[in-house]
Parts: sequence; structure tokens; C-alpha cells
Amino acid sequence: MKMVLQVSTDREEEPNSRSPRCTLLSSCTHRLVTKDGHSNIKAVGMQGQGLSYLRDIWGLLLDMRWRWMMLAFAASFLAHWLLFAVFWYLLAEMNGDLALDHDAPPVNHTICVKYITSFTAAFSFSLETQLTIGYGTMFPSGDCPSAIALLAVQMLLGLMLEAFITGVFVAKIARPKNRSPTIMFSRLAVVGSPEGKPCLMFQVANTRPSPLTMVKVSGILYQERGDGQIQQTSVDFSLDSQTAGTECPFFSFPLTYNHSLSPGSPLGALLHRETLTTSGHLELVVCLSTTQETSGEICQSRTSYLPSEILQGHRFAPCLTRRAEGGYRICMDTFGRPLPELPQTSHRQAYRTELEVCANGQRGDTFQICETGLGE
Repeated sequence: MKMVLQVSTDREEEPNSRSPRCTLLSSCTHRLVTKDGHSNIKAVGMQGQGLSYLRDIWGLLLDMRWRWMMLAFAASFLAHWLLFAVFWYLLAEMNGDLALDHDAPPVNHTICVKYITSFTAAFSFSLETQLTIGYGTMFPSGDCPSAIALLAVQMLLGLMLEAFITGVFVAKIARPKNRSPTIMFSRLAVVGSPEGKPCLMFQVANTRPSPLTMVKVSGILYQERGDGQIQQTSVDFSLDSQTAGTECPFFSFPLTYNHSLSPGSPLGALLHRETLTTSGHLELVVCLSTTQETSGEICQSRTSYLPSEILQGHRFAPCLTRRAEGGYRICMDTFGRPLPELPQTSHRQAYRTELEVCANGQRGDTFQICETGLGE
């Protein structure tokens, strides 16, 4: 199934100019997806974009970088303390507590919060209330209903804010996206004939000791057409002799996925040696989906290959070796290293002849002798 994706960049053009804009796969922007799996596509000119972000505040905070997350964390609590410091100061002013001597108040006057005589004191009381520090100097009076109501509102909103921020921190730390950097793709893809049939190959490795399960790999070929549109074509990858799209139940050592360059393959005509250098506006995006054995959560990782990152007539160097004390060792120095493909020798041919054997002048039985030789 093929789909068409219209892509434009941020480069401005004159209204009367008919020259096409700089397309996403040309020299000004090189990739749709970076090597580490991040998208290079940015939506522009969308109305109400800020409002849509605010509606999904949870997803917005999860997608934030840690430095902005820490800033949002500090700013939210500081704003909460300042807001209720204003309310406590206004309550003290409306009740007439600011100009009184709190150690010797009038007989008929009830002080709502003891020793709030300035905005600094109001901010300190707001901070102590939210964090339940309770130094004992300032405290609300039980005979002031306004102070008790404001105290209840601040505590409820503060608990909700703490629960929300704590939940974001836990979800951000435990999200499966943090497992993705431990999945490595080979920097280059190769085209070789390991079993006599040409195929496109790439490697993927799990760099952590904990294995992954139910690994599934898929690919999308993005090819730019002459009218500036991006055409998407699905590309199937298989592991060794398995059927394309079959899940690998265990992912501990490096795996090599391949795509057969048959006549019906979308990559068959594009990856010929003579067209590989001229077809610069294409990109192969590889997506890996797997399940973490410890938590059961689904983890996804992506990478992309440009024509300049696909080598013809190569194979991958072996990176799994045995250890003398037992077990296996993964040599990451040779992971994804392309090597020139070895010349293939033709199969041995057997020649069957019938010879008459004579021993000591006597004719013996007829034997069939196979002469085996190497072809050219």
C-alpha cells in the first residue's frame, strides 16, 4: 500500500514565485528521521497549536527535556506559594491584623493568623503550610472562619499539585523510551548475497544484559517524486530464513535483518549500483518494536539509512565469539562493521566414470570411481 505525504520546509518564498520550495530530502535538510530515531518534521502554520498543547498537559510534560521539567516543577510550586501568600496577606489586611501588636492585641479583636504583619511573613506562612513544616511561630486562629477555609483550600490544591508533579516524575523515569538508547542499529546497511540471493541487510544489538522479547522490525521507504511530494512504501524485513514480519521471541545478541531484493521489491530497482548514486531523494526508515522482559512494556526504536549509507557488495563482520571459560562474548568493536563480500566459488562437480581394474594380470570386477574437481 502506498501513501503520499506532502512535505514543506520553513524556507520562505515570494508569493509570485513559481519555483518549488526546498524539499525535505534535498541538500538543505537531509533526513526525515535522524540516526537516533528523532523526527525532523515540524508542523507550521497550525492555528490553535498552543491550546492543543495545554489540553494535553500530561503528554507535554512527559515530552519535555529534564531541564525544562525541573524548571516547570520549581515554577509551579513557587507560583502556588506566591498566590496563597497574596491571599494570606489580603486576609490579614482585611481583618486589620497588619497594624496591630500581635503580642498584645485588642480584647475584642480576633487575629486570623498570628504574626502575619508583612508580605514576607505571609509568604513564609504559605510555605510552611504547603510543606507542613510548622515552626510554631505563625498559626491560624480557630475563631477565624476565613483563615480555616483558606487553609483548607491551600492544602487541597497543594496536595493535587504534588500528586500531579510526582506522577509526572515517576512516569517520565519509568517510561519505555529510556530503554530505546540501549538498542543500537548499525550505522551502515549493506547489500550482499549471503545465500546466493541479493538482499539488503542491517544489524541491531541490545547493549544491556537484560534480554528483550517479541522483537518485530518493519521499514518504510520515503521517496521524493518530481512534484515535491513524498511517497511512502512499506518494506518487509525478515530474520534469517523466517517469514517477513515474524516476531523474534528472544533478543540478547546482535541480529541481522535482511530484505530480499526480488523483482517485486520496492528497493530492487533503486539499489542498483548505477542508480544508487543518482537517486539521492530517498530514505529508508527502520522501526523496531520490542517488549521489555522485566516490565512487559513495549519499547520502540528507529533509525534511517540514506543512499550514501548503503554499501554494495559487502557483508557484516562477525561480532559473537566464544569465551574460553564458557559462554559467548559480543565484541561491539566489530558490530556493524562492513567487510567486502568474499568471491563465491562454484559448487563442486562430480564426474562418474567406469574403469576396468586388472591386478597381477587378472581382470577384476568393475568399480565406479568418483572424480571430484573444483569448477572455475
